[in-house]
Amino acid sequence: MTLTWTKTDARAVDTARVLAADAVEKVGNGHPGTPISLAAVAYLLYQKVMRTDPADDQWIGRDRFVLSAGHASMLQYAQLYLGGLGLEMEDIQSLRTWGSKTPGHPEYGHTKFVECTTGPLGAGVSNAVGMAMAARRHRALFEPEAKPGASLFDYTVYCIAGDGCMQEGVASEASSLAGTQQLGNLIVIYDDNHISIEGDTKIAFTEDVCARYEAYGWHVQEVDWTHGHTEYGEDVEALHAAIDEARKVTDKPSLIKLTTVIGWPLPNKQGHHGVHGSKIGGDEIAAMKELLGFPDEPFAIDEDVVAETRANLAQRGKAARDEWDARFARWQAEHPDRAALLDRVRARKLPEDLSLPVFEEGSMATRAASGAVLTALADQLPELWGGSADLAGSNNTTMKGQPSFLPEGRQSDDWPGSELGRTLHFGVREHAMGGIVNGINLAGLTRAYCGTFLVFADYMRPTARLAALSRIPSVFVWTHDSVGVGEDGPTHQPIEHLAVMRAIPGFDVVRPSDANETSVAWGEVLRRTGRPSAMILSRQNLRTIPRGERYASAEGVAMGGYVVSEASSEPKLILIASGSEVELALDAQNRLEADGVPTRVVSMPCQEWFDEQPDEYREQVLPAQVTARVSIEAGIALGWSKYVGPAGASVSIEHFGASAAGAKCFEEFGFTVDNVVEVAKGVL
Repeated sequence: MTLTWTKTDARAVDTARVLAADAVEKVGNGHPGTPISLAAVAYLLYQKVMRTDPADDQWIGRDRFVLSAGHASMLQYAQLYLGGLGLEMEDIQSLRTWGSKTPGHPEYGHTKFVECTTGPLGAGVSNAVGMAMAARRHRALFEPEAKPGASLFDYTVYCIAGDGCMQEGVASEASSLAGTQQLGNLIVIYDDNHISIEGDTKIAFTEDVCARYEAYGWHVQEVDWTHGHTEYGEDVEALHAAIDEARKVTDKPSLIKLTTVIGWPLPNKQGHHGVHGSKIGGDEIAAMKELLGFPDEPFAIDEDVVAETRANLAQRGKAARDEWDARFARWQAEHPDRAALLDRVRARKLPEDLSLPVFEEGSMATRAASGAVLTALADQLPELWGGSADLAGSNNTTMKGQPSFLPEGRQSDDWPGSELGRTLHFGVREHAMGGIVNGINLAGLTRAYCGTFLVFADYMRPTARLAALSRIPSVFVWTHDSVGVGEDGPTHQPIEHLAVMRAIPGFDVVRPSDANETSVAWGEVLRRTGRPSAMILSRQNLRTIPRGERYASAEGVAMGGYVVSEASSEPKLILIASGSEVELALDAQNRLEADGVPTRVVSMPCQEWFDEQPDEYREQVLPAQVTARVSIEAGIALGWSKYVGPAGASVSIEHFGASAAGAKCFEEFGFTVDNVVEVAKGVL
């Protein structure tokens, strides 16, 4: 594809540089260097390469742009302004200030055309990998007969990453998997400027990044902008040719190493780490403006240039959209069932006749129950898919009979499938797994989950936090939830993890007590589409509570906490438990009732759901006049005081575990009927 690059294009690029410098200078802080030196890269992508409809930021057919180097937010904001993509001059002028559409790092859901929240370096790379994987699953669901790259639901993901991203492990993990998955629709432009906050990267980062990515199985190219420039600035033709070549490679993701000088064309400060994360200074900005032919006034730009770039992008976007809309109309007419599915998933609705399993009385680990629920949902929810970090058999994250999501030649005897499959294999890459699932869910037409052991949620907390911050409905399946793990010992026995995850605002932590609570919990998690959730599941078998006359229906799970077993009369004591400890609470209730203590048992699988219930409901479950309360959970007590109150107590574990049978650990750590009864009588 031939590139047309005019004086107006060059002027628009310089306009973006000026806006970046002035915006950071005005607020007094920020990262101007990269937005200045990469202005031509972002302009090339938005104005010449990517498929974008300025009138619709949710267009299914759009290409995706991910700024993994999120500190360089003005790089993207300038293009959103120049392209008429939702930002105006006042937004640029209010960079990094209260209430603006231009926060310090791009935020999904806050600024239109921002596809994901970035800032933690490398995270955007993992999101981009997820988005690229999602496109293939979209094709599998809605147009499986189409050839790769020819579907209505295909798109290309463009990601800009920096030296910091390349150093973060999450980017390495995700890039390794991208090579295995042969994601030909992913193009990463690596800004190789040899600068980080501490200065020249040679003090800590000397590897051959291109060789590493070639080893991952990527298509790799190099473009050097440090020697010589064209009449209109950097050699955009060389970069455009590299992008064009990358798009032709359909069986490998592409890395383009672009060697640049940070802050170019600043006359005196280009190439210095001082322009990475600090304002430039009035004198240097004036010198750059003089060089570029701009007035020495803040935000003094040529409005005609902006009008032309907006008109050009609108025209190009409309042409692409009109062509796509015509094809989409034909697809709708030819495939009404698929169109109905698309309408449902875009509306984030579940089928009205969704059926969840009901389990008979018996014994089953909640991880096993979760696996049975997922299998039961497979045909009902074709948009649901997921997998684990090399722990499928332990996490029970595989829907039985569903093929693996693997390109040709990657299948095994154990895991047959195809590139359009459904079962995901993340390998031992927990951090990247979380970011990839976030990226899949951000892509919008499917719902993805992932799994590992709860103790390894430590590796995933940044992705859980970003999911909550962005309101991404990712589902994290974390099994082996307590010292019940047993002989693997304290390295594998979570203690503080429930409290750590509950501390994340907007993140639902769900720890069901038996098979039926697990089933109801999955239904509720899937109904909630505006925030992420974690399913915390047991390794060991748990008693399936016989629901009926004595024990309440598991439907109470949807309220977060409910009275699972009422006291024989007006309660004098309330036992509050989650997960495997509900069984213990019910056994302790029997003893206490026999001793003449009317005892209520509350199952609280999700504190977050309970806290959002009306005051009246919460008072019904935990009446204020009953101050004798005991929480029972096999982890630290942090967070339970708001339920047990000043007169209550907690049966908890305030130390690390031990290598022994799970039952022995519970006994030694006080999770026995005798100890619960003793603690309960102590608070009466």
